[in-house]
Amino acid sequence: MAKTIHFICGLPRSGATLLCNILAQNPRFHVTSPPGVLELLFLVRHHWNRSVEFKATPNEPGKLRVLKGVLESYFAAGGITQPVLFDKSRAWLGMIEMAEALLEREVKLLVPVRDVRDLLGSFEHLWRNNPHMRQVTQSTARDGSWETVEGRCDLWVRGEQPIGLCYNRIRDALLRGYRNRLHFVEYELLCRQPAQTISRIYAFLDEPEFDHDFQNVQHATWDVDEMYQVPGLPRIRSKVEPAEPRWPFLLGQLAAKYAPNNHLWQQFRTDRPRVESAALVAAPNAG
Repeated sequence: MAKTIHFICGLPRSGATLLCNILAQNPRFHVTSPPGVLELLFLVRHHWNRSVEFKATPNEPGKLRVLKGVLESYFAAGGITQPVLFDKSRAWLGMIEMAEALLEREVKLLVPVRDVRDLLGSFEHLWRNNPHMRQVTQSTARDGSWETVEGRCDLWVRGEQPIGLCYNRIRDALLRGYRNRLHFVEYELLCRQPAQTISRIYAFLDEPEFDHDFQNVQHATWDVDEMYQVPGLPRIRSKVEPAEPRWPFLLGQLAAKYAPNNHLWQQFRTDRPRVESAALVAAPNAG
């Protein structure tokens, strides 16, 4: 297709929204809020594979062309004129094979990451600000796990929950041998050294550099609360600067339990051979 599509997908509460709004300052770039186009691709593929008519007359090349048409048509609409698009959806980490089949090239994914302890501290902070007026989905469990800080943290890192699900996707993409497709953007470095961090992103994308304004980042895209099942997600600050971690006083000594899950991506070399298939791994060790 005429436009170049890249993907932004990583851990929640790791600066993806901040990164998107920084990149959106470049007039060459169009950055989506979570667009939902991958869900459309899932629905088309699922219906095609289950349809009696398509089973009677298999047409895999036709299916691929239809899926390509969905992706191209989605981003052709809406008056998008920029030549470079960023699709922000964490599910692409698990669908790199599909993305490369549709785009017919090796894809590039920006993967925001953050100290897992601070992720948990961020979720805990959001929860503490909301229980008086809203019910968090996970709190409906009847096993009593939601009643303690440790119980809530253990729940958030489960494989079907926001942190555990995204962590597993990253680890599985690495195990499948896609390290060279992934560019990890550490939240702490983005806030402390924004110019250098963004410069490395441009080098990874093979894009000409742009003079970003890190003192005045405006909202061009944002997340949806329901994606995390945690209400009250704050807006980004306009100035990019470091923030004190919350985990020391929110988690206390409990934080040591989750520290081993940090920096997973540093364990994989870019020359690691790609594995054709790999089973999903367990959620981050919570015990």
